[in-house]
Amino acid sequence: MSTHVSLPPEYAALVDDAAMFPPGNAPLAEAVAGYRRHRYAPHAELVGPFVVSDVRLPELAELLVAIGDDEPLPVTVVVSGGAGALEPAARWADGSRHLELRGLEIALRDLDDLAGAARRVVAAADLGLDVPVYVEPPVVQPPGGPGHGWLAALDEVAAADLRLKFRTGGVTADLFPSAADLGTAIDAALDRELPFKCTAGLHHAVRHRAGDTGFEHHGFLNVLLAVRATLDGDDVTAALDERDASVVVARLEAIGSEALVRARRWFTSFGCCGVSDPFDDLVSLGLVAS
Repeated sequence: MSTHVSLPPEYAALVDDAAMFPPGNAPLAEAVAGYRRHRYAPHAELVGPFVVSDVRLPELAELLVAIGDDEPLPVTVVVSGGAGALEPAARWADGSRHLELRGLEIALRDLDDLAGAARRVVAAADLGLDVPVYVEPPVVQPPGGPGHGWLAALDEVAAADLRLKFRTGGVTADLFPSAADLGTAIDAALDRELPFKCTAGLHHAVRHRAGDTGFEHHGFLNVLLAVRATLDGDDVTAALDERDASVVVARLEAIGSEALVRARRWFTSFGCCGVSDPFDDLVSLGLVAS
């Protein structure tokens, strides 16, 4: 028997379990076992689907058969190849009785022709499946801001009613967008009425500098505030830059749960290799009862 904490609705299913991805890099069996524990942990309501690479799908299905779990594992599949790899990944996951396909994620690979890459993904994403497809453009912008190709790629994604994925960190400093760059991406997404998810770097609630690497990490609550700031016409960069936890909490409380739930329509979730860390932060900040 488990005891779930009743989360405020603005945090429901906020964290996708990306335990297999850097920097966690958990072995498959360990990652699946961890996800099964999260399902029955106090923070269960915080957890979304299990994130898996398309190349690991057969291995994952074999493991689930061996475990003997009759309940399908909800997954979002990261497509590691180009647009042509979307359909086989989707068909494989959707056709397995051990998996419940919740979403597909794919990065734009041709950085010299982002609009063309987006058009190829859009064409390949017409799968006849009722699952969201998240398209990842680069977030770190060149000097002078986003170019025509970047904006045109987002237009292609919006016209096809797909979604966006923003990379907010990684294993090297250059993968962390500045607050201005991430703010630009969020503003462009909402201007086109595009929901987005984030991946990498959002291990904790509030912006901070990691003691071991010196990397400046965005906070997932900062991203939520940034979405609300975009909707309200406030300073998006300032919301992303704020590192005083008491200020972040005060702003969230002033905004209120109902308005934050509306912001979650656009900021759908983020992938994290340590699901319990975001929950612990919410508890320590007094936003969720322990």
